Amino acid sequence: MNDDVIKRIRKLSQQYAYVSIQMHEAVARKAGLSGTDHKYLGFLLERGQMTAGELANVTGLTTGAITGLIDRFEKKHLVKRQFAADDRRKVIIEPNTEKIMALFVPLYKEFRQKSEELIASFSDEEIKSIETYFLKAIAIMGETSGQLNHQQL
Repeated sequence: MNDDVIKRIRKLSQQYAYVSIQMHEAVARKAGLSGTDHKYLGFLLERGQMTAGELANVTGLTTGAITGLIDRFEKKHLVKRQFAADDRRKVIIEPNTEKIMALFVPLYKEFRQKSEELIASFSDEEIKSIETYFLKAIAIMGETSGQLNHQQL
């Protein structure tokens, strides 16, 4: 493949990432959260309840940072802490999905509509190419994150 094409796509990917960070930070601020807290809340929405340790593993945060994160979410009634029935040392974090959705759905409404219109404008073949790119890019980023998180510095 031509180096110019690779550079052009890499540049577009970077711009997409930067604008995505800016948009999510703006949404988070409107919701009274930081951009990173907003995205960490997304892990809970996507995966459902999990232990504090599992959330630490998924996010790459320390257990101390997770405690602070959960405290912030709890103050806003976005999550609830529960002790595991089989081990009271284990804390389960339960997302308040109804409250979270009520907070974020209005903030994403227009973006979601425009995104759906954009997706609908592509042919089936183009959609398959876009899906292939994203699936492979996600796998590469996941692999890279895993390697970096487990490297000894």
